[in-house]
Amino acid sequence: MKIFSAISRAYRQLVRKHRLTLRNETDNSEEWHMHISIIRIFTALLAFVLLLFILILSLVAYTPVLEFLPGYEANRSREMLLQNIMRLDSIERQMNQMRTYSDNIALIMEGKTPVVRTVGNLDSIKADKTLVMPSHEDSLLRVEMEGDGPYGLGKSPSRKTLREAMAMSAPVEGIITEKFDTKRGQFGIRIATAPGAQIAAVDDGTVVMSLWSPDSGYIVEVQHANNLLSIYKNLGQSTVMAGQRLASGEVLGYGGDPQAEGNDVKLFGFELWSDGKPVDPEGYIVF
Repeated sequence: MKIFSAISRAYRQLVRKHRLTLRNETDNSEEWHMHISIIRIFTALLAFVLLLFILILSLVAYTPVLEFLPGYEANRSREMLLQNIMRLDSIERQMNQMRTYSDNIALIMEGKTPVVRTVGNLDSIKADKTLVMPSHEDSLLRVEMEGDGPYGLGKSPSRKTLREAMAMSAPVEGIITEKFDTKRGQFGIRIATAPGAQIAAVDDGTVVMSLWSPDSGYIVEVQHANNLLSIYKNLGQSTVMAGQRLASGEVLGYGGDPQAEGNDVKLFGFELWSDGKPVDPEGYIVF
């Protein structure tokens, strides 16, 4: 009962009204009055703080008032610097991946094993000479591709062998102007063709590279069965992309204009590589 009485007295004290009066200093007459209580004062202060918080939040969210505060621009510049560093790191990773891809293509052309990308302690991508360890699924796929099944590469009697010259078609009609000669650094042949002539794949295969360079124009590389690679250089236009499957005789690009560079004549160049070594195309194709 004593606790209940104490609580009751405290509540009456909170809600008890008090008269706040303004009197005239001269004649002590009452000019204004207001009834207040402790609970009303607390409620008014709480409403004022809430209103002030909403006002400040609106100013920060919808006005550039923060830009006038000292130190805010420094923090903003630091955030932009961190974002630029992250973008540069992402670009560096992509460049390293592209460099590794180009190196692996060069190793494949030489008949070597591609390297593996490993992430070092400094969060940078490096290349080492560690061989790719095949998984169980890779081993099963290799057995199927190298076997005599319907998906075997070069082992099925229905597939063409490397020495079947007539099975491969000429990439373009023209006149051979430069013969194959590895002693002179000529790893293929050069053919004089009509400007804009259609360039076709010599056999079924998959495009492994299609790019442009200032020295050789458009270059297309096609991987065939029996570890045979055909390279088409000095194209005026390429119509294929990496990973695309091509059938024998399918157009992969167009020859350029041999006189487009003035005195620097750029004839269509064709190369054949077997097991990472250049071979004479005339030994496998009737031109």
